[in-house]
Amino acid sequence: MSTKTKKSIVIRSVLWGLIIVLIAIWVTRGLFHYEEEKKDAIRRIRERGYLIALTDQNTLDYFLYRGEPMGYQLALLESFAEHLGVPLKIICSNTFSTLDYYLRNNAADLIAMNLPVNPEGKKHVQFSDPFGETRLVMVQQAKHAGRKDSTYISALKDFPRDTLYATENYCFSTFYHLIYRQSGRKAILKEIQGIRQEELIRQVSEGKIKYAICQENIARVCKRFYRNLDVSLVVYPHYSYSWGVAHASDTLLNELNQWLKEFKSSGKLKKSYLEYFDNQRVINFFQSDFFSITGCCLSPYDKIIREQSKVFPWDWRLITSLVYQESNFRQGQTSTRNAIGLMQLMPETAAKFGIDSLSSTEQQIAGGIRYLRYLDKQLPEEITDPRERVYFVLASYNVGIGRVIMAREKAEKYGKDKNRWNRHVDYYLLRRSQKDPHAPADSTDQYPVDYKTDGFVDDIVGRYFHYRNLIR
Repeated sequence: MSTKTKKSIVIRSVLWGLIIVLIAIWVTRGLFHYEEEKKDAIRRIRERGYLIALTDQNTLDYFLYRGEPMGYQLALLESFAEHLGVPLKIICSNTFSTLDYYLRNNAADLIAMNLPVNPEGKKHVQFSDPFGETRLVMVQQAKHAGRKDSTYISALKDFPRDTLYATENYCFSTFYHLIYRQSGRKAILKEIQGIRQEELIRQVSEGKIKYAICQENIARVCKRFYRNLDVSLVVYPHYSYSWGVAHASDTLLNELNQWLKEFKSSGKLKKSYLEYFDNQRVINFFQSDFFSITGCCLSPYDKIIREQSKVFPWDWRLITSLVYQESNFRQGQTSTRNAIGLMQLMPETAAKFGIDSLSSTEQQIAGGIRYLRYLDKQLPEEITDPRERVYFVLASYNVGIGRVIMAREKAEKYGKDKNRWNRHVDYYLLRRSQKDPHAPADSTDQYPVDYKTDGFVDDIVGRYFHYRNLIR
């Protein structure tokens, strides 16, 4: 082999080696960058445009009462979302393994529940700084005065060979095992998937089951309503509880802890807690047909709305959210601009659809839905996305289709998408200057408070998602 050939082979080998090294460096940098992107949960939230939180439906954390979304966890989540400067969306399930699945697969950002901080939980999530503390208690029927009751347990060591019910949650597994050992291994622990603690408490009160393990703060609130219960037996001492985020969500955890520190120091955390855990009014919810935990109704008009909404391809719960926004489900409302009825139709619109102040509830709702269908037909067909059409119809319902069409034209003029509502057409509708839409608002005095669309669409759609979570 000639010297020239040998040199050529060496050069090619060196070049191929350099190419392989460069490829390896590029791949490594790409993987490192990908890992960094995975960890930058805050950037992912901001790019997505909203925070996704996981929670369960229960008496104190997340529920509906007379059409209004409420709850301790909801109040905290709304404050944290406001801190981040993004809207909030909630995925709700009473099966904890489902919530855990969503978090592990990046379908959500955090679990907002009172999760006990312990080594078992740390295998699955990163815990935020603690929100508070509570204990686990045994829920049983109270001891009957004047006679011996063999089913009443005053100490865990005296527990009979019987079933002790609890909700399934891997964060509590260690606690449950210790309780089992303290019972002399006589307790038959049954962890039930997809059941609320309040449901276990109700079943104990009604005698369907004898014993249940529940968090003390929840059990004591429920005891005010189920007066035949005893929740005095502590089966696990004080433990701290927190929210959980994925292990690859360091930036979110840091932001969460910063917000929590400020929320605690301001006194807002304590105020939110007392509003639900030390408020006699909460007990009244149990007696209402419009409490999502014990009932399945949003309003007295659910049946009418379900029936009338068949003529228009919207979820009846979305129309119910509109009714709540307009009249808070109160009959006989008349606005400062003389809008009337449950759906607050303007006099000329009401007359067009055969409605007046004497119309029945069914006629009012039917007329409002016919008006929604009319507005949908008036909108340009080029708004093809069904969700976008919902936004445009709602805005038109509030301020008139003429103003919405004008806002579409202005959005197009200034380089926005005239067929998208959020951050596009809505910007040019919300009291912006006619001459310069990027200037401060100049039309505040032109429209009375009840005629502004600022927040109208978002409020209805946001409430609808809560309805969809909690009412079937």
